Amino acid sequence: MLLPHGGELVNRVVPERERAKVLEEAKSYPSLVVDTDALLDIENIAVGVFSPLKGFMTHEELLSVAYHMSLPGGVVWSLPVLLQLREKPEVDGRVALKDTSGRIKAIVDVKEVYRIDLPLIAKLVWGTESEEHPGVKLFYSKGEWAVGGDVWLLEKVEFPFRDWILTPEETRKIFEYRGWKTVVGFQTRNAPHRAHEYLQRIGLEVADGLFVNPVLGWRKSDDFDPLTVLEAYEYLINSYYPKNRVLLSGLATAMRYAGPREAVFHAIVRKNFGCTHFIVGRDHAGVGDFYDPYEAHRIFDRLPEDIGIEIIKVSAVFYCRSCDCIASEKSCGHEENQRVYVSMTKIRNMLREGKFPPEEMIRRDVAELLIKRRTKSLTNVHS
Repeated sequence: MLLPHGGELVNRVVPERERAKVLEEAKSYPSLVVDTDALLDIENIAVGVFSPLKGFMTHEELLSVAYHMSLPGGVVWSLPVLLQLREKPEVDGRVALKDTSGRIKAIVDVKEVYRIDLPLIAKLVWGTESEEHPGVKLFYSKGEWAVGGDVWLLEKVEFPFRDWILTPEETRKIFEYRGWKTVVGFQTRNAPHRAHEYLQRIGLEVADGLFVNPVLGWRKSDDFDPLTVLEAYEYLINSYYPKNRVLLSGLATAMRYAGPREAVFHAIVRKNFGCTHFIVGRDHAGVGDFYDPYEAHRIFDRLPEDIGIEIIKVSAVFYCRSCDCIASEKSCGHEENQRVYVSMTKIRNMLREGKFPPEEMIRRDVAELLIKRRTKSLTNVHS
């Protein structure tokens, strides 16, 4: 099986037999209260999802990633993973990290406290300083101070989708048990439409298994909520795919909407889960008009070194009236006026109005499920 990024699956989870002792010691440490995004990042570091990271980035690591898309030792890494704060913390040595209820969740061995040049990092990583970009806006909101240092996880964050999450150690065991020597990873933050299906079936054609790994953390307010995405995928897999060849598991981290750089990040993460291939479609992890639609393809050719996972680059996907099927620019020779592009924005807007989008865009039964989920969510909100 493919080795994790950096050669070793990081494990920064305090062993069960030592947890009570370490927790008692942590009560005497200075402490910081951190948000759910940071706690999820700690968990992803600790269980190896973010291998080879062992903690939050120091200033040197941040600048290396921002300027060179690699850690100081040369290993490719494309996005900042930071413990940000709005005010300068007066901390040193070992610090307890608490959730908003005051419960100790982790420990950080502080290497450095530093100020982030937020506009500079935003420009280098997201390509813009504009707060119109949701990823940049979130980055700014977290604060200009950062704590760099290795982490130890004591207790996982309370997270509503815990039952849907597998660790890299677990997925690797499942892949091995199922005899999957090649696995295609699929990233998504939305419910499945016809274009997604097209890409996933490509994955099933070229590999032994498909790993569908939706992001369950923070996302834009107009994206589908995570439970809707998970239930829609579970239905699609059980209804239409060979179930023994598909594994569904959530990724508990925030969307960064960093376009090309996030495509690299997503590929590395799926490599850590055990995937040998990763699908990158048009405008991967993009938002608005901030990125060229195919920059997420080209960026892999500019990395300082090969990241060790095969990238399946897929061009724009659409329904062709003449072909009478979903196709791509590489497989369809008909004119533009024969193409119906699958727009998730259009699908969401129609579903909000209780309307069924064209079946060329999304399956009728999947659309029915999404409408029911929306009705149920609204009922819960107003009850």
